[in-house]
Formats: sequence, C-alpha cells, structure tokens
Amino acid sequence: MRPLEELVRPNICSLTPYSCARDEYQGAEATVFLDANESPYNTPLNRYPDPLQRKVKDALSHIYGLRSECFFLGNGSDEAIDLVYRIFCRPGRDNVVAPDPTYGMYGVAADINDVEYRRVPLAADFSLQAERLLEVCNAQTKAIFLCSPNNPTGNAFTAEAIEQVVARFQGIVVVDEAYADFSSQPSWVKRIVDYPNLIVLRTFSKAWASAGVRLGLAFARPDIIALFNKVKYPYNVSQLTQDYALEMLSRRYEVLEWVKRLLDERTKVVAALRLLPFYEKDYPSDANFVLVKLQGARRIYDYLIGQGIVVRDRSRVTLCDDCLRITIGLPTENSRLLAALRQYNGK
Repeated sequence: MRPLEELVRPNICSLTPYSCARDEYQGAEATVFLDANESPYNTPLNRYPDPLQRKVKDALSHIYGLRSECFFLGNGSDEAIDLVYRIFCRPGRDNVVAPDPTYGMYGVAADINDVEYRRVPLAADFSLQAERLLEVCNAQTKAIFLCSPNNPTGNAFTAEAIEQVVARFQGIVVVDEAYADFSSQPSWVKRIVDYPNLIVLRTFSKAWASAGVRLGLAFARPDIIALFNKVKYPYNVSQLTQDYALEMLSRRYEVLEWVKRLLDERTKVVAALRLLPFYEKDYPSDANFVLVKLQGARRIYDYLIGQGIVVRDRSRVTLCDDCLRITIGLPTENSRLLAALRQYNGK
C-alpha cells in the first residue's frame, strides 16, 4: 500500500474539522449542560447525540472482537461510500474501479464527486476477474469497490480473488458485505488487522431488518476511521438511531434465527422457480435474494406489478438479460409470488 498521506486528498490532510460541544467536553460526569445552545426542555431528545456513538461502538467491540477505534457509523452504508470519495479522490483527476454489474451507488457517488468510474465486467458466471480489475488501475486509481456477496448477482466472490486484489493494489479496497450474514463465506471484517488498505462495510438494513433506520458500519484501521470522523458531519447518527442500534444488538441471536428462516425460504423459492415453464436459469445466491433468468422477464415483471407484487427487473443490467431479482420475503409473501407465477400465461 502507498503511504496513507499519498492517498488522501491534500485538502483533507490539512483540514481542521468542526469542533462541536460534545467533542470538546471531556472529564468528570456532568449534570448541567450549558455549552451547546440546546433547549432545556423535552429531555432526553433536547440534547445532541454522541458524535462518535461510543456506547454503540463498545457493544460492537464485544460482538466483532475489534477495538472501537476500528468502527465508523454512518447514515447507511452510502455515507461511508461517499466518504471514500471525499477523502481519497480528487475531483476531475482520480478514478475508482469496480466490477460490472454491482451495486449502483458506487457509480452514482463517483458522478456526484466528479470522479472517473471504471467498470470491469465480471466473468460469464459472475466471478471476479481480479487480474483484469488490477490491469485497468493506474497511478490515479485511489479505490477499488468489491460488493461480496454481490448485488444484483447474489454470489460471493472467492476469498482468493479478493485477497489478490487487496494484497496487490496500492490504494484503498472497499469490501461491501451488506449481504454477508446470508453467506457461508468468511467475513473480511477481522482482516483489517492484516491489510492497512482494507475497508469493510456492513449494514443494519439486511439481516438486521432495519432498513428504515439508515445505519451503516465501516471497519478499518484506526488511521482510516480517524479520517472518516474528521470529514463526516458532526452529528451524523441521531440519538434515536443509536438507542435503537443498542437494542437491536442485544437481540442478535434473534437476528440469527431470522437469517436461518430466510435461507430456508430461499431454498424453497428457488426449487419452485425451477418448475415454472418459462424458467431458464437461476444463479447461486449468498444473499437474501435470488437472480433468476426467465423467458420474457419484462412481461413477467409487468404482470406481477398488476398482481400487486413488486420484484426488480434487472434485464438492462450488464450480463443480466431477461433476469429478475427476487427478494426472499415471509412464507406468505413467497407463496403469493409463486402462485401468481404459476398462473402466468405468457401474455
């Protein structure tokens, strides 16, 4: 890896971050707060939240076995994705690299930040072509984004392919593990101790069933997390969200049961899809969804909308011709989907 100061934008290196009242206060336990121009009414939500979410990070430390300095909490994983651009990529000069197809927000964030986004097609079986990915990198490539398990394809990339990228690339590698709780592949979270250029993303939106809360996590070495905290807006995670996160973390064994049920349902849904007369192919999934190739996928999508059932049409996405992405729901929801598909007559 190149020295971190060579990767970070010069203006970020010299940035003096905003110092909020809750950053400056340190020391003995206080009971009277007259420092932040808050209203004294409507406790406890009259107070600004902890800008570094210390209680949540302490709970995460016990779960993941990492120091709290290795965690960043943001407004969904999208905040962490955007921060990678804002910290490392000079607008109009630098570029990032990612497989294609993958999570669309990487490209959107590149456009917003005026950074060139270089797409490298996956192999026909959706596997990661590490060598091709590295070949398109140059001195201005600051980051590589790898979503594993990948969206919309559903497959997890092999550990060997990811390691080849992380070990050989001289910049930042972001491994987005939004769907990792549904995969049997080992997580890369604890590998941040081995690779100083590695950032791993997680989210409360998928396995933790909390998409409406908008809470994402980034794991990295403390020097990178310090940069995230330097650039982020002061109170990026509300007190309501922090309290909710603590409550959900105490229910993690219940979450594991949810994951098990979804995996069982995924197996049943795939087996039923294979019996449909217009079925062509499904792709191995390590996520809470399945990508399936169907004859006339767009017509089927429109038909399902008419039945009040919403799936995702991915037909126009690279390598996903005639494919629908189907999220695994409750048994009743899955049964309704399959019943509708069995009644479809191709018109």
